[in-house]
Amino acid sequence: MSSLTEAQILEIRSIVLDYFSEECDVDKQTLTDSTNIVSELQGDSLMLLSLLETIRKKYGLTIELKTLGRHLMKRPANTIGNVVSLTRMLVEHGDNIVNMDA
Repeated sequence: MSSLTEAQILEIRSIVLDYFSEECDVDKQTLTDSTNIVSELQGDSLMLLSLLETIRKKYGLTIELKTLGRHLMKRPANTIGNVVSLTRMLVEHGDNIVNMDA
């Protein structure tokens, strides 16, 4: 896949922040890259899967949730910054995400 544009990167970040702000009932302005989803927002893995399903549909991705699960086993996404990075990689690399080192 091709590299993301700056507009796409900003859109992805906004989607992630909006999602966790709404789902966890917190002010979007308080979320930072280091915000821990579980300990600070009382979020869980089901929320992450729901967000990733939304991303899959929005960007027309065919990646299977089990493929995402394998990636998350190697590289858990515990913070907002981790989720933004994961989402960017997912949009940019699709199914090949399981082979990525970042």
